[in-house]
Amino acid sequence: MPLHHAVLALLADKPAHGYELKSSFEQAVGDQWGGLNIGHLYQILDRLSRDELIESERQPQPVKPDRVVHHLTPAGRAELDRWLNEPSPRLRGYRDDFFLKLMAAVQAGDPATLDGVLRRQRAYLLRELHSLAEARRQAPTAVVDLLISAAELHIRADLGVVDAAEKNLERELASLQHESPKTRRAGAVPGAARAGAAGALAADPATTGITG
Repeated sequence: MPLHHAVLALLADKPAHGYELKSSFEQAVGDQWGGLNIGHLYQILDRLSRDELIESERQPQPVKPDRVVHHLTPAGRAELDRWLNEPSPRLRGYRDDFFLKLMAAVQAGDPATLDGVLRRQRAYLLRELHSLAEARRQAPTAVVDLLISAAELHIRADLGVVDAAEKNLERELASLQHESPKTRRAGAVPGAARAGAAGALAADPATTGITG
């Protein structure tokens, strides 16, 4: 459930209410993913609450209706860590679990977290290439051989995205290490990191034309 985990990643930075989460998500992933429907977001929050991954607190406001602020629970942080420590199976298009994992790693502001995500994804893709090479050795038909070639091309393109992320996002995080803890708590670091995550990959020539 990539969107559920993306919400956990945003709440790992700081508590937030629904519209704050919607805005933060859309800034984090950019136009390639698209907007997040607020009704869908509230369904996600309800599910996370039922699973005890978040807790919600109603805060009265003097003029506007009460605001419900959501907090990550220890179980929610453990689930986010579990998700980040698994490789992402490839999905179609840019709505890819790995891209959300990059966002979550940058959101954490920790170079070691990003390095782990990239290292595990690269290892997973290399294993996939090895499996395809084994399949090719079984003398498949011409059509199956073509499908194997297509799969190899997609995986090599995905490896290029991992390389581009390593080059650009790690540099982005390194520049953010100079921010003060007070600035980070105020949300400035995650905001800058989210912009970097959305823009750094798009700006890198190695990712141009990659759709898988």
